[in-house]
Order: sequence, then structure tokens, then C-alpha cells
Amino acid sequence: MDTPVTTFSEAPDDPFAVRRSASAVLDDNGRVVGWSERAEALLGYAPEDVLGRPVREVLLDPRDEDVVMAAVAACVSAGGWFGIIPVRDRGGTRVELGCRVRAVARADSGIEWFLVGGPAEQVIQWETDRSVLDGMFRRSPIGLAVLAPDLSLLRVNRAIARFGGIPAAYYRGLRIGDFVIGRDADTVEARLRRVLETGQPLIFTEQPCRLRHDPDRELVVSVSAFRMQDPAGRILGVTQMVEDVTDRYRARRRLALLNDVGARIGTTLDVERTARELAEVAVPDLADCVSVDLLEPVTRGEEPGQEAWAPMVRTAVRSISPEASRVMHPLGHTMRPPPGAPQTRCLTERRPVLEPVLEFAPGWSSLDPDKAERVQDLGVHSLIVVPLVARGLVLGVVSLWRWRRPEPFEEDDLTLAEEFAARAAVCIDNARRYTQQHQAALALQRSLLPSEVPEHPAVEIDHRYLPADATAGVGGDWFDVIPLSGLRVALVVGDVVGHGIHAAATMGRLRTAVHTLANLDLPPDEVLSHLDDLVDRLAAEQEATGERAPQVVGATCLYAVYDPVSGRCALARAGHPPPAVVTPDGRVDFPDLPAGPPLGLGGLPFEAAELELPEGSLLALYTDGLLAGRRRDIDEGLELLRRALSDPARSLEDTCKAVEDALLPDCPGDDIALLTARTRCLAAHQVATWELPAEPTAAAEGRTLAVAQLNDWGLEEVAFTTELIVSELITNAYRYSSGPVTLRLIRDRHLICEVSDPSSTSPHLRHAATTDEGGRGLFLIAQLTERWGTRYVRNGKTIWTEQPLPSTPRGVSPNSFCGK
Repeated sequence: MDTPVTTFSEAPDDPFAVRRSASAVLDDNGRVVGWSERAEALLGYAPEDVLGRPVREVLLDPRDEDVVMAAVAACVSAGGWFGIIPVRDRGGTRVELGCRVRAVARADSGIEWFLVGGPAEQVIQWETDRSVLDGMFRRSPIGLAVLAPDLSLLRVNRAIARFGGIPAAYYRGLRIGDFVIGRDADTVEARLRRVLETGQPLIFTEQPCRLRHDPDRELVVSVSAFRMQDPAGRILGVTQMVEDVTDRYRARRRLALLNDVGARIGTTLDVERTARELAEVAVPDLADCVSVDLLEPVTRGEEPGQEAWAPMVRTAVRSISPEASRVMHPLGHTMRPPPGAPQTRCLTERRPVLEPVLEFAPGWSSLDPDKAERVQDLGVHSLIVVPLVARGLVLGVVSLWRWRRPEPFEEDDLTLAEEFAARAAVCIDNARRYTQQHQAALALQRSLLPSEVPEHPAVEIDHRYLPADATAGVGGDWFDVIPLSGLRVALVVGDVVGHGIHAAATMGRLRTAVHTLANLDLPPDEVLSHLDDLVDRLAAEQEATGERAPQVVGATCLYAVYDPVSGRCALARAGHPPPAVVTPDGRVDFPDLPAGPPLGLGGLPFEAAELELPEGSLLALYTDGLLAGRRRDIDEGLELLRRALSDPARSLEDTCKAVEDALLPDCPGDDIALLTARTRCLAAHQVATWELPAEPTAAAEGRTLAVAQLNDWGLEEVAFTTELIVSELITNAYRYSSGPVTLRLIRDRHLICEVSDPSSTSPHLRHAATTDEGGRGLFLIAQLTERWGTRYVRNGKTIWTEQPLPSTPRGVSPNSFCGK
């Protein structure tokens, strides 16, 4: 195979540029046939010392032969090589040189090798600079573009490519106007030309623009630019940095608008707070005293009725002096204005009432004759009553009073009061509707969460659930305790991304799916795989319907199955924090489980892990809000959790309280779920297991073993039924599988019979015809047991049944302890 001949471009600062580097030429046999003056100066060898001699004899130390041979092999295969190699100078000192080798061909000879090099420190620095520049063009989130003196593009980074909607490889030679529309492109180019001409850099200048690939979207970008020139002063072009600041610009503009309109009204989604802000804005600039009275349903977040004579609640009072506050009705006072009063007329006519001279106003004193007299004694002389109207609904009234100012209210004051009231009404209505929706979301969330945690013989359970602060909205955190076959139990904690009623609804759907999958007795990793598919489908459904609500993009989940017979716990997690495991001696660990991707990403597998939990171990499952509260990092949260769980002698109630005190903030920004479970193990005498050969006598042997065991347990009353169940299950296993059959009896509150075989054949319950010779076995089992089902494992399946023990009345559902 011929050696490829390569060429290399030389940058101005390239340490391997021929004009500034030591160089040598080797023939195809490794003999030196060329030696430069810079090589002589760098290593001390005169040309006559090296020419015609093998390079291995002159320059190389035998200890470095492996390094050199690797470089030679790379040269031969690729036609060139770059790297650092050790050589000996004339004094025998070992020197590391940066070296570039390339194959060259001359007409009068074969392949020769041209070497250029320099000090390793210089080469490393040059390569470092190249890496930094490469990072700016490949990984920087800030757009970077290099333009020629004619303002055509030479190179752009990936951020610019995403911004402009054109692959980065196609930008060379384009102009800004090729991807920025018209006048905006002209403005940008004019500014860049000014930078080229004057050398004055452009720093963080904001520029609106529209892109050709998305003309309907108006962007605002921050542009910085500086002129490039070489040491001789020759102008090479201009470098431009671009950052999309559209969201920041719009937020700033909205804030400015809110400041102009009235920044002090509507700062929260709280009805009472908004009413207070309205009163504070109007006093003292407009009135000496302001009272805000809202219709009673509004204070509860409900839709207001429109009766003219409806009860109102005093929600806010603001005055320039404490005397007026003592005269006015107190906060929380419920009143029903009488007919003819200014407030009643305002509500009835849905228009403001101006009473410049209060003394002559009809009906105002009928509100409360005693208080009216005290108001007159205070010197109140003028009144404005303005309705709070939003979306066509009257929410209440605002009353403005004057007594310290001698001038009465005028029409201009009324106009200003109406502007205050109009803004406040919208804010109050928003707060009311938010309160209504938040209460509905909370009600939905409560209905979707387990109302009580079921008792289970495998674990002792306690939990905490703290909803997020009202301003954050309800979240999608959930927990579950799901009884499984064989006295096993599934412990689940999950968290849906986002907040609001959509997150709560999605949480309910996922929780229902978990129950369904748990009833299929799937392993934890398979449960998460099915949930991952479900989240994908939910997101696709939302996109297909074009909902404007925030899309649910994922969820996290931790699914654990504990078996009290073996004392082992299988766990799998999808982007969820690991559980805490507390041993009976008080050691707290956070097992390093396979993390798994969050639900909804798709395409990546989930892995399960098994832990052996001694009896009395504590398993704590939680959502990330528990660790991230109070603006602390995750490691700090884990350490606080470790300390709170470190006392194994405490009851679960006290343990949850300790965790709550140590980690939970008063007003969390996210829902927080904590589920604690202390493990129990079944005693050996409660479990009996036999392995039976796959022979025709297996059913008879199984019946004999089962009856003997039931006699030992004192359960002779259920022996006949159990014989039928064991006989039918073992016969089916023998008929449809080819391996040994395992029979297991578990005695707890129920008698559990399990028959396992290596076959994955699925049993089906059916009604046999009168002429059929078989097919009635599972139907018979279903009639004799309270529950039965199939559990699949990687090496076969298990068919299980549950029978009530004689101590359990026949009419009592087994769900009284299993929580189903």
C-alpha cells in the first residue's frame, strides 16, 4: 500500500510554520538527508554530524523506542503525525519536542519524511489556544460570528447557526441580510461597518430583528462587536457576539408598563392583599380615608351574585389618622347597605357616585346612624363611591372620604378613582379566580392522593404530604402503598414536572397506571418502562389537541417492591432521588441505584437493583422538594435527612416529625411527599416450600405435603379446598411446562398457595361446555378462593391464590388489611 502524501495549512501563529521551526528530512529508510540551521541551533548537531546517518543512532534514546515506533506506525498509515516525542541533544540531554511529520514526494526519489518542530511548551500553548477557540465555536451558548472587511461571513458558531436557521457549514460568504430581514439587517451592518471604520467596539447594544426562517417572530438581540487587526495594523475583519435577549427585553418592558400604570396594585394573587394595596395607593394622594367592601362570595373566591341588596365584607381600610379607623367598620365586618345609601346606589346602577357635599347626600347616614354622627364629628365632608367591576361582574365598592382637605371631590378626582378601581377590580378578580382554581386544584389533588395508607403485614407505614405554597400552585407529587401477591408490597413515590391542575391530573393518571401495572406483578424496571410509554402518549395527546397550557414533559418515579418472605427489596428509579435506608443499628445509607432517565424521555432502559433489608430496617422514599427547600443544595439536604433518620428507636410518627422539622420550610415552593416504611419478616414456620419433579405423581405428592402442613398449622378446615387448588395448579404446571414445579404455602391473615413453573404460558379463565372433558380447573379455583392471579418472572411464572382462614369470617373482605 502506498503511503498517503498529506499537506498542512500553516496559520500565522502556527509553531510548526517552516519559516520559524527546526526542520529535518528523512528518507524512507529513516536516514537524515536534510538538516536546517534552526535544527542545529535547537539541538546542537552540525549537518555533518547527522546527514546520512539513521535517526535512531543520532537523536533517539533506546528507552524511548516504543514511543517512536508508535509515531512511525501512525506516519506510515496516515501519511503524517503530530505529537510530542523525546530526543537527545548533542550533549546527551533528553529534550521533549513538539513535532509534525508529513510525507513528501520528489520526482527524483521515493517518499521522504519532512519534520518540523519546536519546544513542547510552545506547542502545548498553541494547542491550548486552539482548543479554547474550538470550544467557543462548538459549545458556546453565545452566538459568535467572524466577518471579513466586506462584512461577508467567514465563520459562525453553532449558536449562530441555530439562531439563523441555516447549518453552520453554509454561512461562509453569506451576509447578514441573507438570514435577517431587510431594515433590521441594514441597521446591524451599518453598526458593524462603523466598528470597522472607527475601531470603536460595540458593547451590549440591543437590536430588534426578524429572521427569514421565522418572520412572524420579533426578536431582540444584544450585539457586541470589535475590530480584528494584525500586529502591522492591517484590518482583518470584525468579530460579532450575539445573544437572544427577547424574553429579558419583554419582561423589562412589561415591568416599565406596570410601573407607569400603578406598580403597587395587584402585586399578589391574594384578594385581601390587593384590596389593601388599592386603599394604600389612594391614601393620602387622593383621599384621607379609603374603605374597600367586597361582596361576600368574592372573599371566598366564588363567583359573585348580582343582587342589589347583597351583604358585603369590609376587606380593607386605610386612613391618614387612627381616629377615622376607629370610626369606620372594622376589617371582617359584614354589612348589608340599606336602600338609598350611596353604596347601594353604586351597586344597583353599576356606576360611580360622587357626593361633593356629604351633608346633603341622600341616604348616606342610613348606613349606621351612630357611626354617621361620629363621622360628621370627625369632619368628613365629601364622598366618592366607585364600583369594582371586572368581566361585567360587580365585585364590591370602594369608598373614598375627605375631611382634612377642605376642597371637595371633583370630576377629575372621580376619573382618577375610577382608574384605580378599574385596575384593582381586574386584580381582585384575577386573585378571586386564582383562589377558586387553586381550591379546585387542591380538591382534585386531594381526591387523587390516597386518603389513608393501608395497613400491611409486610411493613409499618407512616407518611407526610405538604402541598406547595398557594403562589406556586399545586404540584404533581404522589405516593402509594400497594399490596401485591405473596404478602409483598409496592412502595411508590413520584413527581410530575410542573405545577397546576394539569400536573395534578397527570399525577392521577400516572398513579392509576401504577396501580394497574402493580396488579400485573411486573418487576420495578418494567413498571417504569410502561410508565415512560404512558408519559410519552400523554405529551403527544396534549400536542395533538393544541392545548395552550404548559405541556407535561416528564415525571420522576421511584418504585420499590418488598418481600417479607425473603427480606429483599427490588427497586428501580426514573430520574428520582435515591431512597434512604436505615438499618436497625441506626446506620443511614443512600443506595447507589441505577438512576434511569426521567419518565417521558424515551429510548433508554431502566435497571432494577435488589437490597437485603434486615427486619426492622427503615426505608424512606421522598420527592426532591424535601431536599431542595430553603435554597440549600442537594448534598446539604441529604446530610440533614441523614441526621433526622439516624435514631432507629423512634416511632415512625416521631421520625416523620423529625424530618419535617429539619427539612420542611413553612411555605414550600414545591409539593413534598415523604413515605417511611419499617420492614417486617415472616417467621420461618409461616412459610413452607417444596420442589416437585415434573412427573405424573407431582400432583398427588403436592396434595399430601399440603395437607400435612395444614394439619401442623391447625388448619384442617381448609384442607379439602386447598387439596383441590394444589392438585389443579400442579396438574396444569405439569401439563404445560417441562421443568420442576415449586409449591409454596404462606400463612398469615390468609392462606396463600403459590405454584411456580418455568413456563411462561398464560392461564385463562373460561367456561367449559357440557361436552368438554376439561377447562374447568381455573373456574373452580376462582369459586373456591377470594383472589387469584399470575405473577411472571424472568425464568417462568407463579400462579397464586388467597383463601380466608377460619378466623376470618367468610363475608369479610380481605381488603380490610390489604387496602384494596
